[in-house]
Amino acid sequence: MFTSDYLRELTDKAISSLPGTPEAEKLFAPVRYIMSIGGKRLRPVMCLMSCNLFRDKIDEAVMPAVGIEVFHNFTLIHDDIIDRAEMRRGSVTVHSKWGADQAILSGDVMAFVAGECIGHAPEKSLAKAIKLFNKTAIEVCTGQQLDLDFEKKGVVSEEEYLRMIELKTAVLVAASLKLGAIIGDASEKDQDLLYEFGRCLGIAFQIQDDVLDTYGDTKMFGKKTGSDIAANKKTYLLVKALELAGGEKLSRLRGLLGPDNHDPEKKFREVLAIYDELEIRLKAENLAYEYFNKGFQALDNVSVKPERKNELKQLAVNLIGRVK
Repeated sequence: MFTSDYLRELTDKAISSLPGTPEAEKLFAPVRYIMSIGGKRLRPVMCLMSCNLFRDKIDEAVMPAVGIEVFHNFTLIHDDIIDRAEMRRGSVTVHSKWGADQAILSGDVMAFVAGECIGHAPEKSLAKAIKLFNKTAIEVCTGQQLDLDFEKKGVVSEEEYLRMIELKTAVLVAASLKLGAIIGDASEKDQDLLYEFGRCLGIAFQIQDDVLDTYGDTKMFGKKTGSDIAANKKTYLLVKALELAGGEKLSRLRGLLGPDNHDPEKKFREVLAIYDELEIRLKAENLAYEYFNKGFQALDNVSVKPERKNELKQLAVNLIGRVK
């Protein structure tokens, strides 16, 4: 079985070979930039690991896996514009470096480059791969729309929030694993089990991201912490705090979210204090672990020898430790 480090190197090598358009250098410079500033390559590595569960030869899955990574980075460029984020992976965001107009256009071309990469799937898997990719792309955009809608919505339930992050984040992780299984000629049942593993992992991953934005270290996280609180972003932490707070505490929290609060550092400290009083971080981490465990149960039921799953399991286990 291939290690995650080897698969990451394989992915990076394939990414470096992606063609551009010489007559439009400005179009592809931001593409090369966003693809080169790090990232865990989680999705393509999982795609290749999933394929590797069922076959030793994985070369036919490399370019489709790269397509997933290109699409993921396309969404990051546009997300950063929407969120007005200044940092991504410890580096300046694309729109901060080139301007919003260029970032939008370069992001757009990445969506088509991603589709071209998916088109490298073997002929017997091609129709299913394209259908999965298109369905997932629509779901990711739907999740982003829900996220935008939540900004104007006074109350968001935990169920609504979890559905949003399932669409915006988790389905792409799930599709990465299912795509690898499709190319690896896995059974329909195993494809679905790996999709469920990825869906649960993706939800847990996003809940952890919410925790890290508030409690993480900027140098370790790669983004400025506290930005979600500053923007009144409907994260799991805020959704849960608004659900559990009552009386004076709820009034205080709503006051901190109001337009008259002009001291971001004070706002961060006071919102954080309310989170701590309500043990919000513990609740978020516990929920993340519930999803991790549910995902592992699905992976355990995939019909290959347990030892073939070790690399994939270890990759997931490493993700669990991010909040510690």
